[in-house]
Amino acid sequence: MKRFFKPIEKEGSAKKPSLSPSKQGTINGEAQPVPEEDIKKELLKFVTWNANSLLLRVKNNWPQFSNFISNLDPDIIAIQEVRMPAAGSKGAPKNPGELKDDTSSSREEKQILMRALSSPPFGNYRVWWSLADSKYAGTALLVKKCLQPVKVSFSLDRTASKHEPDGRVILAEFETVRVLNTYAPNNGWKEEENSFQRRRKWDKRILEFVVQSSDKPLIWCGDLNVSHEDIDVTHPEFFSAAKMNGYVPPNKEDCGQPGFTLAERKRFGAILKEGRLLDAYRYLHKEKDMESGFSWSGNPIGKYRGKRMRIDYFIVSDKLKDRIAACDIQGHGIELEGFYGSDHCPVSLQLKEESKEAN
Repeated sequence: MKRFFKPIEKEGSAKKPSLSPSKQGTINGEAQPVPEEDIKKELLKFVTWNANSLLLRVKNNWPQFSNFISNLDPDIIAIQEVRMPAAGSKGAPKNPGELKDDTSSSREEKQILMRALSSPPFGNYRVWWSLADSKYAGTALLVKKCLQPVKVSFSLDRTASKHEPDGRVILAEFETVRVLNTYAPNNGWKEEENSFQRRRKWDKRILEFVVQSSDKPLIWCGDLNVSHEDIDVTHPEFFSAAKMNGYVPPNKEDCGQPGFTLAERKRFGAILKEGRLLDAYRYLHKEKDMESGFSWSGNPIGKYRGKRMRIDYFIVSDKLKDRIAACDIQGHGIELEGFYGSDHCPVSLQLKEESKEAN
């Protein structure tokens, strides 16, 4: 979610992690060969997390997050808001699939990040990037080396060489399932090209994607920047009445906190319905949980203290619903325990093994 009230730490202000260097787990974004006997066939455990700057998390919170990943042992880790710039010098075309390293500072930052991602437990994963031109937005997808995606692409039209603006999409195709990692653009507060209009276009394209992708089960995760129902926020009245500098949109359905406007919620409902998808967390957790039922939290100081939203999801095809074993929000409380320095906490999904009868 867009940070419009949270201070940003200085990226050079913390100590570098003392981690041993290692090579990146991909070559030009393509999966490297794995011996047949080492290939795992089924995806069962997943984590999604908006890191709110992966570099800052590496510098400040990596031991705790590494321990969390070691204990959970997910097959796939989807990360949003990486906020690392794409490769390419100033004024030159950028490569959104590679980290910038053409200056001394960018080389240092890349080294810090890749050392962290090659240390346990992350050395067991390959990583794919989709990055913006600057330290903004961006996504990463970490897949265990014992798993083999058939194809990895970076746009909603499944074009491998094309990346969505700001690196908002990574789509991994496996034999039996698609995994979509997205960082949805924030709705903003105004009827402008980079606010309401941008979000409407995004939602339209997502709807088209899920309808056209019904040939294979979908697991869609990420910071979707929407709270579908009143139960998905701590204070519905507060978020419904929220304004920025007193501005009131001309359409009443666009009023309120970005992510909780009626227009966004209606469009999200249509995406679920038309795509025959379900919200895995809400499928298992029917009641409102004021302690652990929200994945994003406002600044603990000021009017947003204690104001929380559930905007990070696992959305799965209806045909997978009987295999949902668990879907949990890993952080809790207004003091952001389990958020690992971000204003979002990880969300996890676990599936049951596919029954042989289904094959």
